[in-house]
Amino acid sequence: MANITRYDPFNDMDELFKGLFVRPMRFDLDMPQQMRMKIDVTRADDTYTVKADIPGVKMDDIQVSIDGNEVTISGEIKKETEEKKGEEVLRSERTYGKISRSFTLPHDVDEAKVVAKYADGVLKLTLPMKDQSRTKKITVS
Repeated sequence: MANITRYDPFNDMDELFKGLFVRPMRFDLDMPQQMRMKIDVTRADDTYTVKADIPGVKMDDIQVSIDGNEVTISGEIKKETEEKKGEEVLRSERTYGKISRSFTLPHDVDEAKVVAKYADGVLKLTLPMKDQSRTKKITVS
């Protein structure tokens, strides 16, 4: 019985360029790991608590918007330009740009009672649930 192997042409790109002086470029379409916002969402009683890691973002550059049960957190990491005479940048691994994260909660949020605190690169949101309107049963006569 013959063995069947799956051929992936993109894995074997090095073979195509062997002997040449160039290496194939790979493009990562996903956001770099440093720019991903990590969040924790917990629920206690009638309140959601969201902790979002957004280091490097200044408090003035953070926006939080709430539309019913949809929460959007966004921010911008700005590149500060400081050049010193005779100084040369040899390597920079810091990323700059906009970062955003949206998610939907099971219940609507009471926007008037939301509390947001930012310290040490962590945004903490306290999102109380909106009081659910009770369904009133009407008798037909």
